[in-house]
Amino acid sequence: MSGPRRLTAALVASVLALLLTACAGLPTGGGVNEGLEPGSEIEAPDVSFIPDRPQPGATPEQVVDGFLRAGVGAADDWARAREFLAPAFRTVWMPSAGVTIDVQGTRVTRVLDDDTVSVLVSQVATVDAKGSYEDAAEGTTPLTFELAQQSDGEWRITEAPDGVVVDRNIFANVFNSYPLAYFDPSWRYLVPDVRWFPRSRAASLIASALVNSPSSDWLAGAVQSAFPDSVEVGLSVPVVAGVATVPLSSEALGADQETLDRMQTQLEASLGAVGVSEVEMLVGNTLLEADPVETQRTTVTGPPLVQIDQVFGFLAGGELTTVPGLSSRLADLDSVAVQVTADRSEAAVQLADGTVARVPADGGDVVTYDRTGLIAPTIDPWGVVWTVPRDAPHAVQGHLPDGRTVAVGEAWPEATQISAMAVSRDGTRIAALLTVGGRTVVWVSGIVRGADRAPSILGPPLDLGVATGVGRSITWLDDSTLGVLSAEGESTSMLEQLVGGPGIVTTGPAQAVSIAGGATIATMRVRSADGTLFVRRGSNWQEIASGIVLLATQQGMPE
Repeated sequence: MSGPRRLTAALVASVLALLLTACAGLPTGGGVNEGLEPGSEIEAPDVSFIPDRPQPGATPEQVVDGFLRAGVGAADDWARAREFLAPAFRTVWMPSAGVTIDVQGTRVTRVLDDDTVSVLVSQVATVDAKGSYEDAAEGTTPLTFELAQQSDGEWRITEAPDGVVVDRNIFANVFNSYPLAYFDPSWRYLVPDVRWFPRSRAASLIASALVNSPSSDWLAGAVQSAFPDSVEVGLSVPVVAGVATVPLSSEALGADQETLDRMQTQLEASLGAVGVSEVEMLVGNTLLEADPVETQRTTVTGPPLVQIDQVFGFLAGGELTTVPGLSSRLADLDSVAVQVTADRSEAAVQLADGTVARVPADGGDVVTYDRTGLIAPTIDPWGVVWTVPRDAPHAVQGHLPDGRTVAVGEAWPEATQISAMAVSRDGTRIAALLTVGGRTVVWVSGIVRGADRAPSILGPPLDLGVATGVGRSITWLDDSTLGVLSAEGESTSMLEQLVGGPGIVTTGPAQAVSIAGGATIATMRVRSADGTLFVRRGSNWQEIASGIVLLATQQGMPE
């Protein structure tokens, strides 16, 4: 058997083992597929779980257990789970109300009386009715079920909490993450709002969430949609040969061309996650003519941006290429942290004495912001330099290019310390490493701005979980993924955190002190305290340079 065929067989075997462990009722039919061509990439299969039906003579406890296990069967609107419900309750129960993600092996079931069963679940995360994912505080959550014997003598559930419960090890096989595309307030960038939906009917669920519902609560006020509030999408969005047909209500006929083009842009970007290459917006049989608008990219250049001795520039092939204007200005400063704007016209810099400075590339005056105990600054697409003292996380200020300084309201009042922060490259969100209740947490908030693009307040934080040990550095790896560096004793942890999803923790290089994104997530860079620069290669860290004085971050690159 050829190498690719062996890999395919092994993958299929592992999937079958997972299915046998999770549930019964495997289909036994199906055709034989050809093996992959040499060099082809193996894609993860689309796993569909088929849970067990209620068993004759099952006790109330067994009925509840079977119902909870059936939460993995999303087909036909959780038809299998509804079989555990009394007929009158089947149409009342709302599985789409949310998901409780737990550790299935730790569930504790208690029979309170003949017709009441309570289950304690170890909740680790939740997904709300919009599909928004959030880590949950440690602890158990009680779920109560009422049951009654039916005319045939079988026990069925008559009352149950809305939503489903899914084990954390199975969750990603039933649900998938989909980045819904919104615009920033300037209509310049597309901003991803990651949601989780069952893989079945994903296109319809994505379109419905994008058009019929507002953005996630934590992003409210930070992003906007081209879809008027009066416009709604139909229940089904068929996809044929990569073309999605999106039925819209008649109110869409009143939209102007600019609005239609932006609507088309959001739909194409959002549905691209399910393999859609073309979108047709229809009102009845009328095709709405529209073309996607151009938006600004937020990718960064391939080479790392570093300082060696007194020279600042892009490192490639052992040579430094200086940044016009900026490199000569930074050579005269004792910098410890630098973030450069996308067009490379200026940089936000922290100096060795702790002050923060705006350094323009055109030879203009260096402007300093001298507050006690500042952490490394961040700069947004509108040239606002953000500063905050380490011991006063609520005292965030935005320093505008015109010389004004504004206080940013509602900035993390629960936090007692902040070790790092970073504004997203589209300027709509700010991520931070904070100390809350004695723990190092990763939070991200939407940025609400005024008409002049000045930041006004931060939206409610999205809790992305706890970092290991002491937080050191945070950066945006792409539009929806954070890189977080933390340390505990001699060990260093690297967290690759999806904003709106779970994270992946790996071990980082020893004595790592700063992190920066690359052209892709796979090329993130880390600098150690001794000046060694590492880049990730697969699961390993490879040393690529030494003598690095500082590792800068980029907020995109020139168009």
